[in-house]
Amino acid sequence: MAQVAIFSTDTDDGTISVLGKSASGQHELLRTIRVGNAPRGAVKFTKAGRGFVSNTSQNTISELDPVALEEVRRIEVGHGPRGLGIIPGDRYALVSNSGSDSLSIVDLELNVEVRQIPTGRDPRHMAVTADGAAAFVCVWGDGVVIKVDLAGLRDDRPDLVAIVDSFDVGCTAHPYSAAIEPSGRRVFIANTQATHLSVIDIPTGAVQSVELGQIGGRAVTFTSDARYALVSIETVSEVAVIDLETMQETRRIPVGPGPRGLTVDATDDTLYITNFDRNGLGYSGSGYGPNTLTVVDLASAPLGEPTGEFVHHAVEVGYGPCSVALLNVSGLRAQAGAFAAGRDLV
Repeated sequence: MAQVAIFSTDTDDGTISVLGKSASGQHELLRTIRVGNAPRGAVKFTKAGRGFVSNTSQNTISELDPVALEEVRRIEVGHGPRGLGIIPGDRYALVSNSGSDSLSIVDLELNVEVRQIPTGRDPRHMAVTADGAAAFVCVWGDGVVIKVDLAGLRDDRPDLVAIVDSFDVGCTAHPYSAAIEPSGRRVFIANTQATHLSVIDIPTGAVQSVELGQIGGRAVTFTSDARYALVSIETVSEVAVIDLETMQETRRIPVGPGPRGLTVDATDDTLYITNFDRNGLGYSGSGYGPNTLTVVDLASAPLGEPTGEFVHHAVEVGYGPCSVALLNVSGLRAQAGAFAAGRDLV
């Protein structure tokens, strides 16, 4: 198995909990990294392993060293940073400032903000295309998703970055987060106040709705075989499974209380979900308290039909976990010696 570290963004603690994964179902807390106030969103990594996370109540982003497991620096951006994306090439990051109603462009070589772009009311999380040509940013307060042309960054021209399109997903839908499917063709939008998932076809700009039946969509990820989208629904403590061919919901996965961020470890088809609700009971009321990750074995029950129960368990992290990210650290260990002060992950 690949050497994997799991980074939980713990909003209420102002920390990142880092778990080492030694085998399927086996996790160990390696370290808790202190960052700024109210970190939000998943830690995003460059190819070289530099990690970045937004500090919403401090108007900064933190850089993390995933080998030393410590904060390296903080970079000032706009007010209320939430979403963050690394632009392919690793020279620039894009940060959505929910308090400034703007996007910050951060130069990761100079470690400084170089430009802010007005976006509309309260931008949240984003998705960046694999070729770095564009970003799709949820503008929560306006009920739209904006498309940002990033082509200028290929020539180190932040001044050429511009908003080129806007997609209406419903004025009261409050789009929260975006994810691009593995094929690169469609953007999936989780809406906190609409009962539907919004899907934007990138080549045509057409917007489709997939009915979920409840409000509270928070995040979207995809299975390792690229057959299904997985959508966290905070209000009912479930993950909806969407067939990417039929665009129909096939089943639900009960998880811990108030699920928000989620990601899949492709090495063993394990789903990790943050349980953000401070007081809920979560998975059938059976001990899935707050401040945990729900860990689901996706191979333990069929995703395409509502039969069978999934094998699952909980892993404790810090207070108010809102997002989760994975990092394969085997290459980083080769470059920088033993990971986490000599503690092996396998």
